[in-house]
Amino acid sequence: MAIPLGLLSLGTTTLSQKPLLQTISELPNPSRKQFTNHSKSFNQQAIQHLTHLTAISLPFLVNQQDALAVGGEFGLLEGRTVALIHPIVLGSLFFYTLYAGYLGWQWRRVRTIQTEINELKKQLKPAQLATPEGSPPVQPSPIEITIQQLTEERKELLKGSYKDRHFNAGSILLGFGVFEAVAGPVNTYMRTGKLFPGPHLYAGAAITVLWAAAAALVPAMQKGNETARNLHIALNVLNVLLFAWQIPTGFDIVLKVFEFTNWP
Repeated sequence: MAIPLGLLSLGTTTLSQKPLLQTISELPNPSRKQFTNHSKSFNQQAIQHLTHLTAISLPFLVNQQDALAVGGEFGLLEGRTVALIHPIVLGSLFFYTLYAGYLGWQWRRVRTIQTEINELKKQLKPAQLATPEGSPPVQPSPIEITIQQLTEERKELLKGSYKDRHFNAGSILLGFGVFEAVAGPVNTYMRTGKLFPGPHLYAGAAITVLWAAAAALVPAMQKGNETARNLHIALNVLNVLLFAWQIPTGFDIVLKVFEFTNWP
C-alpha cells in the first residue's frame, strides 16, 4: 500500500526545519517555553490527523481485487454443506424427472387406449355388437377379446389418477428445478467470487428453459391440442437427455467442492 508523501510530511515539517529551531533558541525563556509547548501540541494534533487520514484513505489505496475477493464474508453460505445442496437436489430431481415422465406416459396411455378401442369397434360387424335375446352365445372374435382386454386395462389405469399425479409432479419439478438452477450459480459466486462458463452451466440454463417451455404448453394441452402434447413430450425427452449428459460435469464440480471447501 502506498501512502502519499504529503501526508507523511504533515507531522514532521516543524520538527525538521533548522531555521525554525534557531529562531526558537533566540527567543526569551518565557516565550521560548510557550512556543515549544505550542509546537508540541501542534505536532500531536498533526500525528492524530495523519492517523485519521490514513485510516480513511486505506480502502482506496489497497488493491481493488483484494477488496472484492471472497474470503469468509458470507459465512456458512461459503461452506461445503451449502455447496452440496445443489448437486443433491439436482440429482434427486433427475430421478424425479424420470418418475414424472412415467406418470405422463401412463396418462397418455389412458387417452390413446380409448382411441384404440373406438377404432377396433369400427371393425366389428353390426351383428357382433349386439346379440339377440334367446340366441345361443357366440364365441367372441379376436377383435372383441382385444376390446375387452383394452377396456379392462383402461379401467385400471383410471384408478391410478395419472393425470393429476403427473400435473403435480410437473409443478414440483418446475418449482424446485428453477429455484435450484438459480441458487447453484449464486452459491458458486459466493464461494469463488466468479462463475465458470462451460458445458455444465450452459446445459443447466437450457434445462431450465425447457422446463418453462414445457409448462407453457399445458393450457393448450388441456384444450386437446395434440400438437402441443407432442411438443411437450419432445421438449421433456430433450430435457432428460441434457440432464443425463450434465451428470459427469456435475460430478467433477462436486470433487472440486470437496477439494476447496471445508465443513460446515
